[in-house]
Order: sequence, then C-alpha cells, then structure tokens
Amino acid sequence: MLYAGIDVGSLSTDVVLVDSDLQIKGYSIIPTGADSKKAAGESLDEALSQAGASQEDIGEIIATGYGRISVSFASDRVTEITCHARGANRLFPQAKTVIDIGGQDSKAIRLNRRGRAVDFAMNDKCAAGTGRFLEVMARALELDLEELAGHSLKAEKTVPISNMCAVFAESEVVSLIAEGNPREEIIKGLHVSVAERTLSLARRIGYQSPVVMTGGVAKNAGVIRALEEKLETELLIPEEPQIIGALGAAVIAFERAQKEVS
Repeated sequence: MLYAGIDVGSLSTDVVLVDSDLQIKGYSIIPTGADSKKAAGESLDEALSQAGASQEDIGEIIATGYGRISVSFASDRVTEITCHARGANRLFPQAKTVIDIGGQDSKAIRLNRRGRAVDFAMNDKCAAGTGRFLEVMARALELDLEELAGHSLKAEKTVPISNMCAVFAESEVVSLIAEGNPREEIIKGLHVSVAERTLSLARRIGYQSPVVMTGGVAKNAGVIRALEEKLETELLIPEEPQIIGALGAAVIAFERAQKEVS
C-alpha cells in the first residue's frame, strides 16, 4: 500500500508517495499553472508512474499548500507549516528549525523534540526574499536563475542591495550594473539580502540548530552560503528540497491510515 502527499504551491505542485516503511517510492514536481486541480492530478499520475503503481494502490491522500482546497480527491487537508515540519523531521530527526524558501513565500518553523511545529514566522505578503524575487533579479541581470549561484560564489566582495521589494530592487540592480559594479558582487549582495530577510524570520521564533533548509531556493548554493554565515550554523539540505512539504503530507497520510485500521 502507498500513501500520498500532494503539495499545491503557487509555482509548482509536488507529490510524494511513501510505503508502509515511510520510504519514498516515487515523487514528481510539475508547474502548477492556472489549474491547480489539474496539476495535482497530473503530478500524482507522474509519481505513480515512477513508482510503477496505480491509484488503487493508494490508501490515503493528504493535500497541503496554498491550493490544497482544490484537491477534491484528497482524504484530508493539512497546513504547509505542519507538513514541512513533519517532512523535515522524517529526513533529519535531529532538526530543531526549518527554513523554507519557496517561490512566493518564506517560513521559519521551530520544532519540538518530536518534530512537531511549535512556532513559526511567515513572509507571504510580498515576494521579498523568495524564489520569485531571485527570478526577477536574474532577469534584470540577463542570466538564467540557475546561473546566479555560480556567479555569487566567485565574488570576493559584496555590493549591498538596499531594496527588498522586487520592483525597486530590480531598478536598483539595473543602476548598479550601469555604474560598472561587477555582476558577481551584485548577485552576492542579492543573496545576502535574502539571507538577512530570512534571519529576521528565524529570530522571531528563537531558532536553534540543527537547521534544515527546504524549498526551491535551497538549490541555490549562493543563498545557502549567505544564510549559513548569517545564522552561524551549517544547514542541512535534503537531496530534493522541493518535496519536503509533500513528504510530510505523505507521512501524515500513512499515520492516519494506521489509526483507521487500529
């Protein structure tokens, strides 16, 4: 029997399938697009194909993320705070804090000894410090998003970025380029600004090490380095940081199925 977690985010819809030993048997990450319900179905089908299974093999489905209400075929819906905590705890039982930087928001979550969320702080009012912010900056720099980290790691100095609003920061970056500042140093400045924004969230919850970083921005080595310097600790990074919310949902799906059986 398999248990599914579906995380419908603003930019991507992620599915994780686990077995009765909570081992990942398949997962998928696809763009959410304009139809979150369709994306959830397609992502589930892709994960099932990877696992060599069918929907009849699924015992329980838990949906999470901002679009969780659109997953009509889910058994239940759980907040992304709870699911990110459970997913991070599954991979790193020693974790005390989770930093999640996704496409449109960022979160800092404090965990108790059992890996449950006991406090959190969230930036979901604007794109500041998120993947979307970095995407806009990459466009201003005429680079692919994936290229930012490589340039940042080459920089010996940092050009400070004073604006965190994506609109104003884009204008600031264009001006800094025109002034002749090296691209590498501008990018490092952007990564430092994201790290500083994230640090303020982490401080609000009284973060403690070990710290797990999840979300798509956890694939950016430049942000990781800047954040490790600000938090003064080495970050634990999952092999695939984008699926942690879906993994947590799948773990909850398994646990609820066991309760129903017992």
